[in-house]
Amino acid sequence: MSTLLQLQDLCVSYGTVEAVHGVHLEVNEGEIVTVIGPNGAGKTTLLCAAMGLLPARGTIALDGERILRPSVEAMVARGVALVPEKRELFGEMSVEDNLLLGGFSLWRRGQRDQAQRMQEVFDIFPRLRERRTQMASTLSGGERQMLAIGRALMARPRLLMLDEPSLGLAPLIVREVLLVVASLRKLGVSVLLVEQNARAALQVADRAYVLEMGAVALSGPAADLLHDRRIIDTYLGLGHAAKSPAT
Repeated sequence: MSTLLQLQDLCVSYGTVEAVHGVHLEVNEGEIVTVIGPNGAGKTTLLCAAMGLLPARGTIALDGERILRPSVEAMVARGVALVPEKRELFGEMSVEDNLLLGGFSLWRRGQRDQAQRMQEVFDIFPRLRERRTQMASTLSGGERQMLAIGRALMARPRLLMLDEPSLGLAPLIVREVLLVVASLRKLGVSVLLVEQNARAALQVADRAYVLEMGAVALSGPAADLLHDRRIIDTYLGLGHAAKSPAT
């Protein structure tokens, strides 16, 4: 299994405050990797730096090749997409138009198969097909999250980075969204998932990193961390048996 994304000794600062320090993280092809941790641990900062949205020290590499000047444009061109926590949809545009904008980078490079890619997204999220002419601002929270993920998939990314996809969603919708995330492996999409809902994240991920105070405190197979006493006591709560979202 080859390494798709590699972060080595990544450090991110806001002025004199170092929010992320010395992080080593890898995402292999066909893998779902999650980063869990408390609020303020640096999870979103880590994603933004990996996407080129924030300046960082250390190494960011794709397919073993170091990205010397990480930027959003450079990462998108190399097949990386980010779904931010706030989703950042165009509320006064239709579902269909939001999706078309997601595929604009490929259109600009001469790929004119937007209709096919949109049908692929509708196959993943049938509800978006039903809402295709609705304004994004009229969608429910779950539908907006589906649209945000669908818009990112319009660029046919190799690596999809998701920032808190469960935020503000009802438990049943969280389950639905994360089941779709888990299914993306079959489409050849690797996923880096930042999520505060530790139990849900660990149930769909292959591997996990626990970020505390801007540094990796623990890492390993997600199934192992799901039953790790420290993780249970700190993030999962006591007396709750782990239940797979697929059951």
